[in-house]
Amino acid sequence: MAYKPDAGVVEEKIEEQRIAIVDVATGRVRTVSPGNLYVYDYDWSPDGRRFCAEAAEGSGTNNYWIAQLYTVAVDTGLAHSVWKPPLQIACPRFSPDGKTIAVIHGLMSDEGSTGGDIYAVPLAGGEPKNLTPAMKASATALLWRPSGEILFTEHVDGNFGVGSVDPASGAIATLWSGPQVLGSFAAARRGPASAAIVQSFQSPPEVQAGPIGAWKPLTKENAAQTPFWGEARSIHWDNGAMRVQGWLLPPKNVEPGRRYPMVVGVHGGPSSASTPSWPTRWNAVLPSQGYFLFLPNPRGSYGQGEAFTRGNVKDFGHGDFDDIVKGVDEVVKVAPVDTDRIGIAGWSYGGYMTMWAVTRTNRFKAAVAGAGIVNWQSYYGQNRIDRWMVPFFGASVYEDPEVYARSSPITYIKNVKTPTLVLHGDRDSEVPTPQGYEFWHALKTLGVPTSLVVYENEGHGISGREHQRDIERRVVAWFDRYLK
Repeated sequence: MAYKPDAGVVEEKIEEQRIAIVDVATGRVRTVSPGNLYVYDYDWSPDGRRFCAEAAEGSGTNNYWIAQLYTVAVDTGLAHSVWKPPLQIACPRFSPDGKTIAVIHGLMSDEGSTGGDIYAVPLAGGEPKNLTPAMKASATALLWRPSGEILFTEHVDGNFGVGSVDPASGAIATLWSGPQVLGSFAAARRGPASAAIVQSFQSPPEVQAGPIGAWKPLTKENAAQTPFWGEARSIHWDNGAMRVQGWLLPPKNVEPGRRYPMVVGVHGGPSSASTPSWPTRWNAVLPSQGYFLFLPNPRGSYGQGEAFTRGNVKDFGHGDFDDIVKGVDEVVKVAPVDTDRIGIAGWSYGGYMTMWAVTRTNRFKAAVAGAGIVNWQSYYGQNRIDRWMVPFFGASVYEDPEVYARSSPITYIKNVKTPTLVLHGDRDSEVPTPQGYEFWHALKTLGVPTSLVVYENEGHGISGREHQRDIERRVVAWFDRYLK
């Protein structure tokens, strides 16, 4: 969201997001959880006497990365910390007998972008247990069945999936996996019935229901939409011990014997993934304009297990960037891409990786950096969400400034030769506009073609429709200018 401009005495705003109960018969609303706890997610116990909650004291915006698992008594509102996790948690859910809370635990860079292993936390005491320690996937949501089995959705090797785990034996089963994305997944307490918002590269989102993996559409809200791109292809490559995956989205009509320009689109996060979902914004626009679009999932992404997601800790811009470059090498072997007409683009972490890329190589002939980070050291003191950085860099910038400098594009800025378009919201509290100004100013000083566009009253995500349209037009024009 667009951050309110500061004026006068600058203070941290403490938001409240609390659990409340409404009595259906009387309409009376009663707030249950304490006012000093910002609750991100919760679940009601089977006996109705308490909630489990993923919550943190203080600012909800900045403290997600130190959130703990609590129980909250319904009658008194007293909150008790059950587990202070070493990393981030999401999706707390009570077991059917009320004795255990299951959560997803892992390295997560954004609240709401969930991925990790499934842990069982006993309420009677004892250590939380990782139920999926060797899983080569990242759980995204979970629910219990009355039998005690846990169903979960997952990122898995670029695809999406539904799995189950038996907390008693640790046995994991894959119930379905495919090149689709499931949103708002729900399953019947008993039997095979399930429902979700289902989408893919070729099919726009619709509500579907049926046995897991055999869903049928219930809605036709987007039935008139047809792809402006060709069939997506999953690409794999090796980089040392890492097995990496990405998606290649071609133009709708690829002519034999012709070579095409390509743009590498780096996802945000970094704890996220490029998924087989209906393309939006420049992911949709660029293939419609004759570009191949390569969407890599380098180390730091979801879909290959927790060790892979943690693979860029204290190493931003090094192993993960090398994964992307090796992915480009693989693409040009298997697709009609002109190696002299490759660009790179991204937003947030993707914007950072774009700024980083042009300091490391001249291979990319044009770049678009949206809400990118050019200087991790100055960024630490500018943003309103600095707590997210410690799990990724190992310490604050004041304790270990060198680890931040090592991954900062500004450290190597004199290497840049690539024309780069810089985009930013003017009220972005997550990646403040000084980062965009610093990069743009450096490129101007060095004589590198560049342009900076700042969008009024926009935060980290650009929400205004006219601003979104303006970005798409500028992105296409920039790449057309340098790649066609």
